[in-house]
Amino acid sequence: MTALPQERRVVTAIPGPKSQELQARRTAAVAQGVGSVLPVFTARAGGGIIEDVDGNRLIDFGSGIAVTSVGASAEAVVRRASAQLADFTHTCFMVTPYEGYVAVAEALAELTPGDHAKKSALFNSGAEAVENAVKIARAYTKRQAVVVFDHGYHGRTNLTMALTAKNMPYKHGFGPFAPEVYRVPVAYGYRWPTGAENAGPEAAAQAVDQMSKQVGADNIAAIIIEPVLGEGGFIEPAKGFLPAIRRFAADHGIVFVADEIQSGFCRTGQWFACEDEDIVPGPDHDGEGHRGRSAAGRRHRPRGDHGRRARGRPGRHLRRQPGGLRGRARRHRDDEGAGPQRPGAQRHRGVMKCPPDRHGGEVRRHRRRPRAAAR
Repeated sequence: MTALPQERRVVTAIPGPKSQELQARRTAAVAQGVGSVLPVFTARAGGGIIEDVDGNRLIDFGSGIAVTSVGASAEAVVRRASAQLADFTHTCFMVTPYEGYVAVAEALAELTPGDHAKKSALFNSGAEAVENAVKIARAYTKRQAVVVFDHGYHGRTNLTMALTAKNMPYKHGFGPFAPEVYRVPVAYGYRWPTGAENAGPEAAAQAVDQMSKQVGADNIAAIIIEPVLGEGGFIEPAKGFLPAIRRFAADHGIVFVADEIQSGFCRTGQWFACEDEDIVPGPDHDGEGHRGRSAAGRRHRPRGDHGRRARGRPGRHLRRQPGGLRGRARRHRDDEGAGPQRPGAQRHRGVMKCPPDRHGGEVRRHRRRPRAAAR
């Protein structure tokens, strides 16, 4: 396939005649609940350009909702996906395991914050990763309550809709929702009544007070927050807020879950957004950047066998992370493609050696079977 020129070109009205024909077919065959932002149909994409069926080339600001962080149809991604399809398409790791899954978990153990022992589990979507974090937290703590924050977004399943703040358009008409979910203020500096400089400590004090009095710290299984909020307006909590909430969780044996599905690998300048304030979550969830989701957390002795309810049982502290494990492994670019690297990193025959730091180590390239994931 020839490379797609990286330029904008409009040769028909938008949408063009072929897109209009496909739209008519779509209207007749596809459920109305599946919406689309732009009424053009893609023929191919490359780099930062999408070409529609009428030959128009449009700049791709959507990136599949922040999925194609390394560009559409990136050569290394296409090559590895093709090689994986030639080897096998699917076995289900819970039936017949394969090396790629293990290699991704090993890479996550190196890259996720903290120098403690870690284990990971991989899931199909961000919502599935969040739900498993809640299950793990409840099983570990023997508590029920889950605390989330104003403006937060965590998915569209019944439980994750309950966790999500925004009713319109995500929750309207779909209730009732899962119980034992409590919402507290987030440090939104731009709109904080006493000014941005006071948002961090004041919002933290309010949140802690509400959790302590309205829920009870001993009843809380998990506190779930996006280190950078995605659907609520791309809100970065004011400095000091996240560390204060993390300390409250640690002091009371609460699982602190960092939902990084939408903040994505490396989008904030570091592998994970929570690293900006040296936060080490419990469960850490990865999300966009490449499709796939994961939960990486502290290693604890399992208390009972939960079987398929949460294979791998990440442990007490989880964080949701972007692009899943594939995203992270590919961000540790090990061949000619460009991608985020820590200063001083070098490539050596499929091994990316990193300068000594708290992550350290090296991540070897691996293949992982393609996996569809919906968020």
